[in-house]
Amino acid sequence: MEEQRKIVNASLLEAKKLIGEGKDDPKTGGLALMRAHRGLPKNSALIKYLSEPGMKVLQQKAENYYIADQQREMPKVDEGLLFHIDEKNNSVDLTDKGIALITGAGEDPAFFVMPDVGSEIADLEKMDLSAEEKMARKDQLLQDFAVKSERIHSVQQLLKAYTLFEKDVEYVVMDGKVKIVDEQTGRILDGRRYSDGLHQAIEAKENVKVEAATQTFATITLQNYFRMYHKLGGMTGTATTEAGEFWEIYKLDVVTIPTNLPITRKDAEDLVYKTKRDKYRAVIEEIKKLKEAGRPVLVGTTSVEVSELLGKMLTFEKIPHNVLNAKQHAREAQIVAEAGGPGAVTIATNMAGRGTDIKLGPGVKEAGGLAIIGTERHESRRVDRQLRGRAGRQGDPGTSQFFVSLEDDLMRMFGSDRIAALMDRMGYKEGEVIQHSMITRSIERAQKKVEENNFGIRKRLLEYDDVMNKQRTVIYSKRNHALFGERLAIDIDNAFFEVADNLVTTHREASDYEAFKLDVIKNFAVDTTVSEDEFQKGNVQEIAEKLYAEAVANYHRRTNEVVTGTYPIIKKIFEEQGQHIENISIPFTDGRRGLHVLAPLRKVVETEGKETISALERSITLNLIDDAWKEHLRAMDDLKQSVQSAVYEQKDPLLIYKFEAFELFKQMSAENSKEIVSFLCKAGIPGQQAEEEAQITEGHEEKTDMSRMRATHQDLDADNGHSAPSNNKAPCAARNMPRNGRAQTGTRSRRPQSRQKRSLPLRKRQEIQKLSRERSINARCVK
Repeated sequence: MEEQRKIVNASLLEAKKLIGEGKDDPKTGGLALMRAHRGLPKNSALIKYLSEPGMKVLQQKAENYYIADQQREMPKVDEGLLFHIDEKNNSVDLTDKGIALITGAGEDPAFFVMPDVGSEIADLEKMDLSAEEKMARKDQLLQDFAVKSERIHSVQQLLKAYTLFEKDVEYVVMDGKVKIVDEQTGRILDGRRYSDGLHQAIEAKENVKVEAATQTFATITLQNYFRMYHKLGGMTGTATTEAGEFWEIYKLDVVTIPTNLPITRKDAEDLVYKTKRDKYRAVIEEIKKLKEAGRPVLVGTTSVEVSELLGKMLTFEKIPHNVLNAKQHAREAQIVAEAGGPGAVTIATNMAGRGTDIKLGPGVKEAGGLAIIGTERHESRRVDRQLRGRAGRQGDPGTSQFFVSLEDDLMRMFGSDRIAALMDRMGYKEGEVIQHSMITRSIERAQKKVEENNFGIRKRLLEYDDVMNKQRTVIYSKRNHALFGERLAIDIDNAFFEVADNLVTTHREASDYEAFKLDVIKNFAVDTTVSEDEFQKGNVQEIAEKLYAEAVANYHRRTNEVVTGTYPIIKKIFEEQGQHIENISIPFTDGRRGLHVLAPLRKVVETEGKETISALERSITLNLIDDAWKEHLRAMDDLKQSVQSAVYEQKDPLLIYKFEAFELFKQMSAENSKEIVSFLCKAGIPGQQAEEEAQITEGHEEKTDMSRMRATHQDLDADNGHSAPSNNKAPCAARNMPRNGRAQTGTRSRRPQSRQKRSLPLRKRQEIQKLSRERSINARCVK
């Protein structure tokens, strides 16, 4: 960062010198200015220089020149930088010079260079090597690709944390933790974390404890979550600006209902200043004037940082005031209650007054009502209208006034070019203000541009999630069957046939009878009567049906043995302790993994032990579906990232994602069926028959401790054949849409630090097993 800052400052000095000499074309002064902007767009010295007459227009001309022809000339701009930032698309990328600097201390020069997997595999195929050597080299190449991909991703996230995410703007640090601030409401999003390792990068930047990455249990976009309802509707005062999105996503019309009483609030045109300093000075003067008139003032800000800055300025001016932001949310009710008093001054982020009216004190209506002052235009017109709507409720008088500067983020990135050129032509100097309806409309056009861009991002994300939604529907239907026992027998029967059919089809294509017999034993625990001649020449469908019949018959034989062996013991427990025991815990194992099955004692006795097998089928199906889905979500996230490079081949990434996602899901489903069938065919009570009575113990259906629903990936991936598949599932969380392309917030991270499986201590395994018994929360989640 320090080296980049030196380069940017040097480029800025060079730009000032060249432009001062009259060399302001895109290849000289414009190039140096563009390089400084591309290196650190939020550099305060750069922002100050761009606010000078003509500079913003010059920078825009240079940018138009270098982004032409699909950014063909852009490498010349990035040539001297260590990394370049695309603020609009929220991306940071290392340059060759940056990679050379990082690896300059003797490391491998290709430490951050991704290998060309396709060409290297093609070269391997041409080499005169044995099949084993080729396979070993391919594995090594793919491993190297994965390691370097993770390494580059980590560096990019660190750079993004340092350059694009600011403390007290996007997040705050409280109680030694990084907490995200919702840009729409100004409230802290408790328990939410940025994904893709970005949150860990911000924690490292702020020097607080870096929390371990977590594993995704369930994921859904807000749009698809709302679509699950049979009927949709709602009321809001600011839906008109989003009418197009409501129709396109939900097929909902927006109808404007007239207000109960006529609106008497006066909304003034925006006041535009050149610099933030001039703007804040004007805001303070306006507050003084309104306070002297006995009117309450609500000052709206877009971030915690700005609200605290204005608070300090008012303290310096000895003006009593209240500050309401994410850090002072505990005092919200008291502050809002006092906000309507005569001469009261309240500085607040978007959280102030949401869901309630600001009650006006005595004499306030006569003085002119509540005065709203906006210190900056938000990216969304809805948020600005919500702020304006704090005043003028139910026919009350009031006013609203927005103060804008060309240094504001919205103006700097999207809207200030024409305004800056206009101010230059008309000779406006620092401290002077421009107010005109044309300017206000221009700012609203900039907001509309941002809204359209954000809608495009949300729509694209929804298109990807629609693919996941179809898979989610299938998986959660199976989960429901496992949770409630409905149609579970049919699902298991289908799984038996699916596995039998896959075994016959796969090995018939390879004409490998021995491998077929071995796989039948491995999956069904039965020695098939299908002869080699029959396997090689018979009808595939008939062979699959014969194998299926053998597997099912063997399964029923084994379950009858389990019922016969356990029922007398369970009946004895019921006769002796049936008045005190509601559920029993029965251990099962397939020789590789263990599972404690919870079954109602009375129902087991009433069904003469058959409920034991039903409980086993429900438990193992649910556990294995959850484990498979969890890993599938990780694979789908990786796929979504990898297909983005298809744009370089002039292909649609979404189309490739759909094809690959289908193959992944088909593979996951087949593998899951194999695991369920394999466990059921081999399941038995562990230990000697004499010990069975001691192993069947009282079981308790405990409520899930929600405070422990977040577990690290080490806990979740710990099962290595020594414990039951864990199932401490978090309730389904609706994922927020990204803000301007930013990483999504959520209680998860896509990339765990390690995927190595390890066994847990006995106490920890028992805790996880206890949590796995509570299914009701998961059931409600998927209903």
